[in-house]
Amino acid sequence: MGVRHYSALSQPTLEMSELVCKSLDHDATDILIDKWLEHRNDAYWEWFQNVRQRKHAAHTLRRQVIAWNKGDFVPENIFCRTVDTGRLIPLDRTWTTHVYHHRSMQDRKLSMMPVVFTMLPELMILRGMHDHGCDDVYIIVTDVKKQEMDDITEYFKLVCRYAYGKKCKPSRESQIQYEHMRLTHTLLKQRRTPCFPQIDLTFRAILYEKRPPFIILFSHQTTSYSQILFTHPLFVPAEDIYYDFPSGCPNPCCNDDCEMVRFPRRGEEGAAILSVKRGGKYGKKIRPKEMCNWVDCNVAFSEETRQGDSESSSEGSQSNRECNNGTIKNGLVCSKCRLVKYCSPEHQKKDWDEHRRVCAKPANA
Repeated sequence: MGVRHYSALSQPTLEMSELVCKSLDHDATDILIDKWLEHRNDAYWEWFQNVRQRKHAAHTLRRQVIAWNKGDFVPENIFCRTVDTGRLIPLDRTWTTHVYHHRSMQDRKLSMMPVVFTMLPELMILRGMHDHGCDDVYIIVTDVKKQEMDDITEYFKLVCRYAYGKKCKPSRESQIQYEHMRLTHTLLKQRRTPCFPQIDLTFRAILYEKRPPFIILFSHQTTSYSQILFTHPLFVPAEDIYYDFPSGCPNPCCNDDCEMVRFPRRGEEGAAILSVKRGGKYGKKIRPKEMCNWVDCNVAFSEETRQGDSESSSEGSQSNRECNNGTIKNGLVCSKCRLVKYCSPEHQKKDWDEHRRVCAKPANA
């Protein structure tokens, strides 16, 4: 296999990976978004229209929200609640995509832009759900079929649950090694590229070194799907918003179970979630915050305020102390839409140029 100093239970590094990494920067993402808007799938446009008609309810500061209240169908007019900071940000924030693929694709001079383009709506949503940690998106390109993708997903769940950042028990170690050998043999027999050790090495190296909210296993097999593996339940899209999200399949005869990208429309129930240890050398623990909606502000509101109902409107008094990039008790809620919160009137004014594109009275107001 040509893998250097690698085992199924040791911590790998990206330097050990023999897969070729192609990075698509923010400009390339902008080009793809413009192309998608020119030839958009009507199913996605209809879904956003349905979300727009549902409107948003008041007092939804701590829930996932998709809001499209004004303007044309363009990313800068569609806003998404972030799960890590509670901000409402537009979907026009781009990202850098790192695509890991077998060298044979490079030898054939195949572009990686179609890989990203096929899942662009899903990536826009996932990027919009995260204020931090999604400036870089990681994709591993495979050619595995559906059952093989299912088995690989279960393998990574097993490894992360029992061997990621902890000492593995002998019984679990034997189980992991057996599943690793079985998948290696299966993909080798079917002549899949890349081989399973390279998929495993690269995937776990990204987990250890980059600690992203999710990693995507892409398959260009027509009889398979692409899997999104989340590293924490908090990062999974909410079922009450995305239950009717389009499957992405262009075949009108397919049913709802046919998916090009397995987007978790049923929330945590249908998501592939990895039990990744947090804290210490394995990254900060996941603690969702409610932060001032101005993107350049680092003020977070205290837990007691988030659990209570003593929020002031933007027409009320100022927060209980000056902004100093720390934690404050009270904040100012936008009196019109009640979807965002600020630490001070000054930051509300600075955020207005962006927030004005989504600010509207709730449907039940």
